[in-house]
Amino acid sequence: MTGFAPPRRRGRPPAAESGDTMQRIVRAAVELFAEKGFHGTGVAEIGERADVQRGALYYHIGSKEELLWQILRDYTQCMLAEAEEIVRAADDPITKLRKLIRSHVGLIVAHRREVAIQLRDVTALTGERADELQQMRDRIQYCWQRVIDDGHEAGLLRTADHVVTNSVLGMLNMVTFWYRPHGGHSPDEIAEILATTFLHGVVVATDTDTKG
Repeated sequence: MTGFAPPRRRGRPPAAESGDTMQRIVRAAVELFAEKGFHGTGVAEIGERADVQRGALYYHIGSKEELLWQILRDYTQCMLAEAEEIVRAADDPITKLRKLIRSHVGLIVAHRREVAIQLRDVTALTGERADELQQMRDRIQYCWQRVIDDGHEAGLLRTADHVVTNSVLGMLNMVTFWYRPHGGHSPDEIAEILATTFLHGVVVATDTDTKG
């Protein structure tokens, strides 16, 4: 036994190395797309920031649009999974709404750069990628609408109009533009403030509310 490691074979890199490289590429793309926009970022810039040679870069990604798709898909899948889990629970509609708001705000804050990219550059996705992302977004909205519908049917909410659903989601998505990590409120505190503000506008008043 010589103690010398055998030479690395040509071809596909080891899975761990490949995964680390892809993570660096995605992280660099998120940073650049958030800073400069999808259309203002070149593939070479992504490779330079990720410290990946051009050949290796194209080995890991098919195109710049493929990177955009992966970035938007991954965080949207997280939102959808949490929303569907909340909807499946046995809680009452108001509790579910509070949980949806808390979940949405938490994920918006955690993925605020990805959200900003989506709000600005989602139209850069084309074909099946654009369709699949829209389907996931529609499923998220369906979760919200289902809970609001249930709340209205139970006599707990004044309205189930989809305008309310769209407006609430739009309001929550805007958190990405003004949230600051040291701004004085945690994501949970922000969610509670927004939930209280929203619910006071649509929750049916009770005798206790009117007497207070």
